[in-house]
Amino acid sequence: MKITIKRTEDQLALVRAMGSNNREEAYEAQAAVAELLGPVVSEVINNAPTIGNLYTTLAYGEDDNPSLPLDLFHDITDENYIQVYSQQVAGGLPYSQVFPAHNELKFSTYTLDSALAFDRKYVKQARLDVVSKTFTRLAQEVLIKQTKTAFNVLATALVKGQGNTATVGSQIIGSTTENRFVLDDFNRLITKSKRINSSWNGGTPIGGVTSGITDLLVSPEMVEQLRSMAYNPINTIDADGSTVTATDGQVAPDQLRMELYGAAGLPSFYGINIMELNQLGIDQTFNKLFAAVVTAEGATVVGGGNTGTFAQATDEILIGVDRSKDALIRPVVIAEGTSSEMQILVDDQFSVRQNKIGYYGKLEEGRICIDDRALIGLAV
Repeated sequence: MKITIKRTEDQLALVRAMGSNNREEAYEAQAAVAELLGPVVSEVINNAPTIGNLYTTLAYGEDDNPSLPLDLFHDITDENYIQVYSQQVAGGLPYSQVFPAHNELKFSTYTLDSALAFDRKYVKQARLDVVSKTFTRLAQEVLIKQTKTAFNVLATALVKGQGNTATVGSQIIGSTTENRFVLDDFNRLITKSKRINSSWNGGTPIGGVTSGITDLLVSPEMVEQLRSMAYNPINTIDADGSTVTATDGQVAPDQLRMELYGAAGLPSFYGINIMELNQLGIDQTFNKLFAAVVTAEGATVVGGGNTGTFAQATDEILIGVDRSKDALIRPVVIAEGTSSEMQILVDDQFSVRQNKIGYYGKLEEGRICIDDRALIGLAV
């Protein structure tokens, strides 16, 4: 992610004016830069390929009293009650509420902000790189906070999801073999998602049964195992139905292996988009957050290989998402007089003697999951 200011005469003059000894002139120039780059920062954040983009944005005014008419997001003849997950503050533990289908959901938002400053001498020298990197860093800090809050809600909804059972954590299955991710796991994920998305009486939903998974969030190590299907055995049972042995392993068909060779980056597999995240994997941020949610909710989640319980030190979580459902919602406040979600303001805390120029950015949003059936997990 990078924000660049074009080197034109107008831009150079504007940046130099930010360092003027005339306080009014300097402030006007600083405010002009904030107004110019505010929408750019917002656009960069919204287009960043992170977990936050799994949410559908719902914009409203800062003085509104917004709500979600749940009957418009769900088939009210299919479901009588809806489980909704949300959090009140950034980084807080999301909680769930059960709503009747004919109900308005009121939700809370929170502010994500960041503030940065640099020496006034850089603008006097027209250092456009310093100014642009300042706004890039501001966007990065807000994006980090967005990503963690987005995963927090997603993980809680997944852990507390009950599917078609009365057991918390039943929407998470274990891999066929501990610490291995093979085609059989993909196959069982698709079947599990179909069962979760059955109608209220356990039958076939109107419109037929779909795969239920459009995106799969995985670690780089799991992508490595997908690539290894090009040369490693992939079957789990022998011809007679017994457990396959090391000498009986069957490699993938030539066509599949060639596809894996030709698409090393694996943007998709089995028709499912692969979203590779460095925060996933053993001892990584999201894996630790998921384990913390499991502990906080007191849920029993199966470990890799369908043995034991999920342990952060030995297991990692893979998360499937059905983006065809409007299940993940991101309400965001649009300030009056602007069309940008991100507000960039001049930070006026610095006096002349400090010789600093600062900017303050803030974004008010929320994260909500209104249908946990759109999520499914695999512990490896």
